[in-house]
Amino acid sequence: MRFNELLKEYDLESQVELKGSFCMERCGEGINWQINEEPITSSDVESALKVFHKKIIDPIKGKTTPRS
Repeated sequence: MRFNELLKEYDLESQVELKGSFCMERCGEGINWQINEEPITSSDVESALKVFHKKIIDPIKGKTTPRS
């Protein structure tokens, strides 16, 4: 699942701005992304999604289930 799909699933599209970028000068390190100014490198998609939940979804929505 992609970040934009999670934002839609949790009804956060109006609260979170998602932008695309290249590898942020760290191409060989894994999946590179950032939240505000905090750079994050994830080894695989599953770990990136866990961090996305922890840092984006959970603080905004709490530990809730996605919308139906």
